[in-house]
Amino acid sequence: MEQLAIMGGKPVREKKIFYGRQCVDETDVEAVKEVLLSDYITCGPAVKKLEKDLADYTGAKYAVAVSNGTAALHCACIAAGLKEGDEVITTPMTFAASANCALYVGATPVFADINPETYNIDPKSIREHITPKTKAVVAVDFTGQCVEQEEIRAICDEFNLIFIEDAAHAIGSAYNGKKVGSLADMTCFSFHPVKTITCGEGGAITTNDAELYHKLYLAHTHGIEKDEAYLEEPSEGVWYYEQVSLGYNYRLTDFQAAMLSNQLKKLDGFKARRQEIVKRYDEAFRNVPGIIVQKEIEESDTCRHLYIIRLDFEKLSCTRREFFDAMSAENVQCQVHYIPVYFFPHYKRLGYERGLCPNAEEIYKGIMSIPLYPSLTDADVEDTIHAVKKVAGYYLK
Repeated sequence: MEQLAIMGGKPVREKKIFYGRQCVDETDVEAVKEVLLSDYITCGPAVKKLEKDLADYTGAKYAVAVSNGTAALHCACIAAGLKEGDEVITTPMTFAASANCALYVGATPVFADINPETYNIDPKSIREHITPKTKAVVAVDFTGQCVEQEEIRAICDEFNLIFIEDAAHAIGSAYNGKKVGSLADMTCFSFHPVKTITCGEGGAITTNDAELYHKLYLAHTHGIEKDEAYLEEPSEGVWYYEQVSLGYNYRLTDFQAAMLSNQLKKLDGFKARRQEIVKRYDEAFRNVPGIIVQKEIEESDTCRHLYIIRLDFEKLSCTRREFFDAMSAENVQCQVHYIPVYFFPHYKRLGYERGLCPNAEEIYKGIMSIPLYPSLTDADVEDTIHAVKKVAGYYLK
């Protein structure tokens, strides 16, 4: 590779290491197998068990399991009653679903800027973007670090806004000792393979509000109601149901639910290992010229989904692409999280322009995610550190 020739010598690693990876073992396989050989592989008891497990773990009163994290956000927007003419404040430093969910219900995403040290949405910027049309805030726990819950909660209470927490990165994290999932009006999770726990795909929404829970339930299963307490006509028998609203087929299968319940048992162990790796990275990169590490608020006991380094171009002579390619040549595969949402052509066509969030745009230029997942060995971690230092040292001005 060209970059390898420029760097000189052998790569740090012989075998490539990726930025994220699922951690699946035989107990997960057995959990799935048991359900596949049972009477119900969907719409069965494993989903109900998972929902109880998630509620118990997070401390929420209710949980609804859905097909993916995007479905979770869509259902939350439906339950919040968002509609055309409403505005939803969110961050541009996220996967597109955090903003798309507003578009799905006809609402308008409004992008607030981020804190330049934590990379999470800045409560001050949220406040600055509130208008009479604002109805909700979708705050993303970026990289797994908790957003500033108290400040955002206070803003939402002051302006009568729905607080939707996009915790796709943050299952296992806690804010002032309380688990993510029990704090916002609704909290949305993702269980994609690179997330802390997985079932292939999958998502969930937790809430403490019984009315929101009922709306979430209807939204994820066609708007179909079977509970006699909510039927508009007398029941004709055990087969009877009514469609009482417009909903979607966002159900999770039972074999996915069984795998996720089993993964949930291992979450605290996954968290501990992730924290060990983050601590080692923090120590290793704290004084490396050209490398800036993400700051963390004291209130957040973070189960880190991503570890992001930020390149300081005042000290480095390379572009991000050159640094990225050089890391790849060392067989350490990185990723970039994320392209600001309103940079995308679809959002440009909707009228969004660059310059909306200066902090997010500046930080995007230099960020890069390096490997972080529980099955990384100590040797993997040290190789990653070596590669970052080697490349940074080569390009140091």
